[in-house]
Amino acid sequence: MQSLDAVLKQRNPTVWVTKLLIVINVAVFIAMLAGGAGIWHSPNGIQLNWGANFGPATQDGEWWRLFTAMFLHFGALHLLLNCWALWDAGQLVERMYGQARFLAIYLMSGLSGNLVSLVFQGNSAVSGGASGAIFGIFGALLTFLWRERTTITAHEFRWLFWGALGFAIATIVMGFVVPGIDNASHIGGFIAGALASIVLAQSITFPVWPIKVPATAALIFLAALLTLIMNIPPPKYRWSDEILLRKQLSEFLYQDQTINRSWLVVVQAGKQGDTTFDDLASQIESNISEPYAQSFEKLSQLPNNPALPSSTQLDNVLDYIQHRKDESKAMAENLRNKN
Repeated sequence: MQSLDAVLKQRNPTVWVTKLLIVINVAVFIAMLAGGAGIWHSPNGIQLNWGANFGPATQDGEWWRLFTAMFLHFGALHLLLNCWALWDAGQLVERMYGQARFLAIYLMSGLSGNLVSLVFQGNSAVSGGASGAIFGIFGALLTFLWRERTTITAHEFRWLFWGALGFAIATIVMGFVVPGIDNASHIGGFIAGALASIVLAQSITFPVWPIKVPATAALIFLAALLTLIMNIPPPKYRWSDEILLRKQLSEFLYQDQTINRSWLVVVQAGKQGDTTFDDLASQIESNISEPYAQSFEKLSQLPNNPALPSSTQLDNVLDYIQHRKDESKAMAENLRNKN
């Protein structure tokens, strides 16, 4: 009897999909480094800019984040561990199922894992990484080994099956102990990979399974997806509102520098003594009071959901503008009254 590895190499000698996926993950990480990400840890803001999964953003029409999040990593160690696991299990599973089926299992697992993550922690965490898809690969590996347990040697089965199962269980248990690990994505990806591998099953011996087995797995998979979609919690806020707040606040801070420079011009004119009080008052009103009034009106119309991260900053800026506006108006009035 040939070894499982020898049989699989005869059927699918190349593992180019596994290599391609690793190259894509590494290339994205290098591009993120060039864009300002940290080598050991990337801030959530950078991850979000690159397409991480986050409830307020994903549910604000950016559903593509369920896909892009599969290729983002928060640091070099995160990337290294995922690439190692993908290479170790991916080349074996790719030979088990073939390139097209392997890629389908990988993508379905990654998307499903990110969907589960969105349901269970979408409002509280920014998530990314290939681990959901990789856990799906382990689910497919275990499914194949269990189905073919009578056609491979007992030694190979024990080594591969219990090794893969032990790794999956240990990683999930660690996810409950160590903060910051997206266990929802891991578990969701694992289950999705197992179900997808039943639907897309290939076997060393034929026939594979009665048609009702993959059909039942497909129905369970679709029912689970529908249940997850129906139970996605509403986002605490809209990501587009937060982006709008940040943009408008940044524009005001730039404008405030211009207003302050105008104030210095007024002060200098007053010191020189060749400008009347009425002219100084007019300059203050046109160059200081009115711009502040316009900014206050503009910023007051922005969404001000207390859940927005920039909500407190907006309130502080509005208080600042109101104070400066009232102060400049009072100064202009005093000048006109020659007080």
